[in-house]
Amino acid sequence: MRNKERACEECAIYSEKYALSEDTTQEELLALIDMLNKKGSISGILVQLPLPKHIDEKTVINAIIPEKDVDAFHPINVGKIMVGNYDFVPCTPAGVMELIKEAGIDIRGKECVVVGRSNIVGKPQAMLLLHQNGTVTICHSKTKNLADKTKQADILIAAVGIPNFINGDMIKEGAVVIDVGINRLENKKLCGDVDFESAEKIAAAITPVPGGVGPMTIAMLMKNTVKAAMVNQTKR
Repeated sequence: MRNKERACEECAIYSEKYALSEDTTQEELLALIDMLNKKGSISGILVQLPLPKHIDEKTVINAIIPEKDVDAFHPINVGKIMVGNYDFVPCTPAGVMELIKEAGIDIRGKECVVVGRSNIVGKPQAMLLLHQNGTVTICHSKTKNLADKTKQADILIAAVGIPNFINGDMIKEGAVVIDVGINRLENKKLCGDVDFESAEKIAAAITPVPGGVGPMTIAMLMKNTVKAAMVNQTKR
């Protein structure tokens, strides 16, 4: 959240932060969201997840009006991604696509494997690759013979949430490897879902953790916020 606040300041985007206590009720949170939905000076709303166990995340996400849903988690925005007619894309998958684009990597016809099936990253990531004419396979931690699948990937995206889950033996020579995971080990160090040391010897390109996809996620949040401001302006 500090990084997101800092990014808003750097981009000259007005922001408000509501740091609620852990015992805040669901009704109180929904009332706050309703107020922000109606507030003209606010173009985008982001609820930092996860929420306390007594609050239903689905109810909270659904309460944000789609045109202010800069995380793109609302079912309407998710559905638009499926059909390829979207206003907002979840920030992390959008960041991954931007990295691929800036690196000059052509997705068309490539074997793309996404390891992870979350609604936040894995599923929308697969759809975005598919929209760019990639041949997409979605895997997860319970996929049988996972290494056989990942070794087919020209572009491998790890978003399974398990430290060092993908190693060099699971990667095709010359593949592009994008590590979405961010995990804290017992020694307090951060690592991704990919064992970087073994993977970088095999991959043609690989993102580090930290400092890879993370900053791009925040950059895409700023992009979504600007887009939301434009969308909401046209509706006034």
